[in-house]
Amino acid sequence: MLTRLSRPRSRTRTLALCALPVLALFGVAAFAPLPFTLAQPGTTANVLGDDHGTPVISIKGAPTRSTKGELRMTTIVATGPTADVGIGDVVDSWFRTDRAVLPRNSVYPTGGSEKEIEKHNLEDMRKSQNSAVDAALNYLGKPKGSVDVTLHLADVGGPSAGLFFALGIVDKLDGDGSGGDLTGGRTIAGTGTIQANGAVGAVGGVSLKTQAAHRDGATVFLVPKAECREAGAELPKGLRLIPVTTLKSAVSSLQALKQGRTVPSC
Repeated sequence: MLTRLSRPRSRTRTLALCALPVLALFGVAAFAPLPFTLAQPGTTANVLGDDHGTPVISIKGAPTRSTKGELRMTTIVATGPTADVGIGDVVDSWFRTDRAVLPRNSVYPTGGSEKEIEKHNLEDMRKSQNSAVDAALNYLGKPKGSVDVTLHLADVGGPSAGLFFALGIVDKLDGDGSGGDLTGGRTIAGTGTIQANGAVGAVGGVSLKTQAAHRDGATVFLVPKAECREAGAELPKGLRLIPVTTLKSAVSSLQALKQGRTVPSC
């Protein structure tokens, strides 16, 4: 060890020379766009209410019920697929709880132009709506074709509202099954994809969606069970997490919550 200290000039020169490529690398990174997308909490929408004057859920062919409380689907807002994201943006977002840095291909896996991606997201939303209708009618034991359900929600793409569309249909047609509201008068928020058989799937940006939900007055958040840990990472105070795996489990949990019975937790 003493031999290293005996030639301080040589060591200093070596360190200085080695630092040049590193500084050059940081210099390039500071100006070069990085393959990331920045996301933040987005809007929420009450599927039991209206969207720009049009009911989010319209039902014909079956009697519907008036509802109280809210079922709020949640979203995130992300920079576009061609937006330049620099190292300064990444560092700033990394230390903020209301921002997330995500690999671009995890948000926009299909590639293509912005118009192509928008078309893909809208198609995902359409498929999600169809699955939500099927899941709700299957849960209620109503044959397809006997009830006409139309879903309307502008400016939102992707499949993550599926669970809440299905819950909204169930609430409008059947409530809690005993004449009351499925929400119990609360503001319930959440997220999750859904399949026609009622299975609930994982989504992205859950920790940001919990913040959007809390901001808009929710006290309960339904989350795909597989994403409990992520949802709890930045959980706002006063927001209760309830894990779900199927439409049936979501309805059962809301019924239990209303009746004061034991409810699953993350």
